[in-house]
Amino acid sequence: MLTRLTRYGPAVPRLLSNVQARYVSQSKPTGAAGSAAVTELHPAAEAGHGEVSPYVKNPDYHGFSSDPVVDDWNMKVGFFFGISVVLVIGGTFINYLPDHGMRKWARREAERLIVQKEKEGVPLITENYYDPSKLILPTAGEE
Repeated sequence: MLTRLTRYGPAVPRLLSNVQARYVSQSKPTGAAGSAAVTELHPAAEAGHGEVSPYVKNPDYHGFSSDPVVDDWNMKVGFFFGISVVLVIGGTFINYLPDHGMRKWARREAERLIVQKEKEGVPLITENYYDPSKLILPTAGEE
C-alpha cells in the first residue's frame, strides 16, 4: 500500500495547490527569453457568450443551486442530515440486530444452569452425557 502512495509523491503539491492563475508568455515565439504575465484562469464572460460556468460565478459551487447562499445552505443541510441519519439510525440498527450465533444467549443459559446445579448439589459435569438408565441398547444377538 505504501509503495503505491509513493508514486503520487511528486504530484501531491500540485493537487493541494488551488491556483486560479496561470503564467502565459507574452513574448514572440522567436525570442530567446520573454517575460511572463499573470492571466485569469477563467476569462471574464464575453458579451456574446450567454452561458457561464457556475464555478466562475461561485468558486465554492457544490452543485445544489446556482444561488451561492442557497447552494451553501443546501450543502450544509444535506451533509448534516446525511451524516446524522447514518450515525444515529445506522448505529441504532446495528445495536438492535439479533445476537449473531446466539453467543450471548448461550452464555446466559450456561450461567443459569451452573447456578441451578450448584443449588441442587449436583456436579456440574458428569461422566455420562445421557442418563444411562434411559438408554435402550441392543442385545448381543440383535447385532
